[in-house]
Amino acid sequence: MRLSNYKQFLLAGIAILVLPAFCILDIPETKSFKRFQISGLAQGTSYAVTYYAESESVKKSQIDSIFGQLDHSLSIYNPNSIISRFNASDSGVDIDDHFYNVVRKSQEIFKETEGAFDITVYPLVRAWGFGNERVSAIPDAAEIQSLMPCIGSEKLHLSPSRLTKDLPCVKIDVNGIAQGYSVDVMANFFESNGIANYLVEIGGEIRVKGRKYPENTAMSIGIEKPAENEFQAAGIRQVIQVPDGAVTTSGSYRNFRKLGSRRISHIIDPKTGYPASTEIISATVIANDAITADGYDNALLLMGLDHAMEFLKKRKNLHAYFIFQRPDSTIADTTTAGFSKFLKP
Repeated sequence: MRLSNYKQFLLAGIAILVLPAFCILDIPETKSFKRFQISGLAQGTSYAVTYYAESESVKKSQIDSIFGQLDHSLSIYNPNSIISRFNASDSGVDIDDHFYNVVRKSQEIFKETEGAFDITVYPLVRAWGFGNERVSAIPDAAEIQSLMPCIGSEKLHLSPSRLTKDLPCVKIDVNGIAQGYSVDVMANFFESNGIANYLVEIGGEIRVKGRKYPENTAMSIGIEKPAENEFQAAGIRQVIQVPDGAVTTSGSYRNFRKLGSRRISHIIDPKTGYPASTEIISATVIANDAITADGYDNALLLMGLDHAMEFLKKRKNLHAYFIFQRPDSTIADTTTAGFSKFLKP
C-alpha cells in the first residue's frame, strides 16, 4: 500500500527520543522487565512498538493480523474494504465494529468542531490531488462549488451494523482519524495481554503508558521543529513526557503538492473547499486516547490560532501545542495551560 496523501501522518512530526528522564519516580526497579520491539510497514506508513515485560508476550504476526483487520475495514487503498464499498455504493453498506467506532467518533468531533472535522471531505481531497489518483491541475471555483453539495457529515446515517448516505456522491475518507484509532486498538491489545508499559507509534501518532526499563525512567517524545524548506532537515523544538495518554500532530508543512509555483497543503477545509490557509503550521494534541487526539488536530489547525485556543478553554481533556507563523513571517509557538505540564524543561 502506498503512502497516504490525504494525511501523511507526519512521521517526522513526532519523534520518539531516547533521552534522560526529567525525574525518576519512587517506584521499585523491576530488573526482570526486558525491552521488546516490533516494527514494520502498515497503512501506507511505518509502525514501531516498544513494550516492557518479563517475557515476549506479543508477536509481530499478531500485530500484522490486527492491521489486516483494520485495513479490510478502513483503507481507501483496498478496493474491497468496507470504506471503498461504501464510497462506491449509491446508498450504503453493512459495517463492522471498527468502522462503526471510527465513524461514530468522527460524527462526534464533526458536531463539536461545527464541521471543521468532516470525513465527507473526500471528494474535495480527490479534486485537489490527495486521493487515490493524481490530478494535473488545480480545481477551479466551479468544480469546487459543484462538489460542495456532497460534503457534510449530516448526510451520513449510522447504526451499529450499517452506514447509509443521502446522496450517491457522498464519499468518506477516515485517514484523518483512523490511524489514531489503530494506535488505540494496538494499545488495548497490549493491555489485554497484561502489558502495562508500552509505546505504540503508527506514522507518528502515539499512545504511551508507563515507563521504560530497566532504567525505570519516563519515556520522552520529541515535537519537530518545521524545516524552513523541503530540503532542510528538521530538528526537535520541544520534548514532552506523557505518562499515560496519546500524542498526535497535524501539520501543513510536510505533506503538500506543488502545481506550478503553488504549494498546496493536504489539509482541505470542508467548509470552503480549499486547502488550509491559517497561520498554524502544526498542531500537536495530547488526549486520553489517540482517536480523540487524531480527530481534533486537523480541526484545530483549520480553526486558526485564536479560535483554536478559545475552543480548547472549554475542553479540559484536550491539551495542545501550536507552532505558527506571525504576520512578519517569523515562527513562534504557544501552548494551552494543560499542555505545559507535559513539557520537559
